Amino acid sequence: MREILTEIWATARRNKLRTALTGFSVAWGIFMLIFLLGAGNGLINAQMQSSDRYLVNSMKAFGGRTSVPYDGLDKGRKILLNDLDMATTRAAFGHVVDELTAVYSQRGLTLTLGGEYMTGQSVTGVYPEDARINKRELLAGRYINDIDMRERRKVLVISEDQARELTQGRGRALGRHVRADGLAWLVVGIYKGDGMHQANEAFAPYTTVRAIYGSGDRVGNIEFTFGGLETEGQNRAFEADYRAKLNLNHRAAPSDGSTVRLWNRFMDNIQMARGIAILRTALWVVGLLTLLSGVVGVSNIMLITVRERTREFGIRKAIGAKPWAILRLIIIESVVITTVFGYIGMLCGIAANEYMNATIGRTEMDTGLFRATMFVNPTVGIDVCVEATLVMVLAGTLAGLVPARRAARVRPIEALKES
Repeated sequence: MREILTEIWATARRNKLRTALTGFSVAWGIFMLIFLLGAGNGLINAQMQSSDRYLVNSMKAFGGRTSVPYDGLDKGRKILLNDLDMATTRAAFGHVVDELTAVYSQRGLTLTLGGEYMTGQSVTGVYPEDARINKRELLAGRYINDIDMRERRKVLVISEDQARELTQGRGRALGRHVRADGLAWLVVGIYKGDGMHQANEAFAPYTTVRAIYGSGDRVGNIEFTFGGLETEGQNRAFEADYRAKLNLNHRAAPSDGSTVRLWNRFMDNIQMARGIAILRTALWVVGLLTLLSGVVGVSNIMLITVRERTREFGIRKAIGAKPWAILRLIIIESVVITTVFGYIGMLCGIAANEYMNATIGRTEMDTGLFRATMFVNPTVGIDVCVEATLVMVLAGTLAGLVPARRAARVRPIEALKES
């Protein structure tokens, strides 16, 4: 084996450019596969983190506008969800709906604390279940509870951004009274903002907000968790049935899809899973095609090697070399080239992913309305890197098999005629 490796090294030194170009194609194929998978994983992880801000089996209903005339009424009427819609949700869909809540927001308020103030803020009334449904992460204090709801307490859970702006680093906001357009609210909790809407929402008991800012039987938006809807077809059927029943409460056409807008997080999750699957497939296809270019490079170099060394192989066979010895020489040369340069490509791909993770991993883009994380952990597992390298080695071996068999079959008399 040592003699064979020595001979391969001598051949590589005699053909530096050719060997370097072949090695580059192999290394580049491995590098691009690992780099593309790493970048793709970064995008996928960011999307999955974004969708993990709420329960998958939850849905939110918003009022919209009618898009067609119905029951003698013109189109374009604004629909405001009310107590009857809540009752319909509970009575007609109790076999599916688990937790039924509502959200009532008063926007455009000014929050003040001492001499500091923030304009354009919202006080949003929620149920205690909101913390679990929308996965609010508390940094200090507590969230809204049942006693707050029952006694209609004027308590607030503000965002970390609001707490920072209202205190300006001077003391804590927790336990102090914040005024919202003149009304005093006790801060009982601080939650971690998600980067959306500049974290300008302060949460309060739903019953309190509705009592202060409500009008008639309006309930704001309806939110609930559900069970038993496992497929896309079941969810589509439920949405159509649910919207039709609520439409009738407002004298709107049952088939009008604009009156009640639904945000079905389960359907969002299905669509995201499809998008991720397509992205993964595209990355693998591009990566494998890049690997294929490396395999073609190895095959070409082996064909050229056999062509140039035909006379040498003829002499070897003339003095007693067996076909298997020729075959083994070519195959080992192919394996050595793909292994060495494949390993180099793997190391470069891992290094590139680690650099990308250190520089843009978890980097947030500020759009002015919200902050979005573009990449989260853009890396590839070491098992994938090793497997990709092994695939290249195996493919390189198979690529070298064809010219190796050609070299092994060469007849000495014909080889000696080669100039």
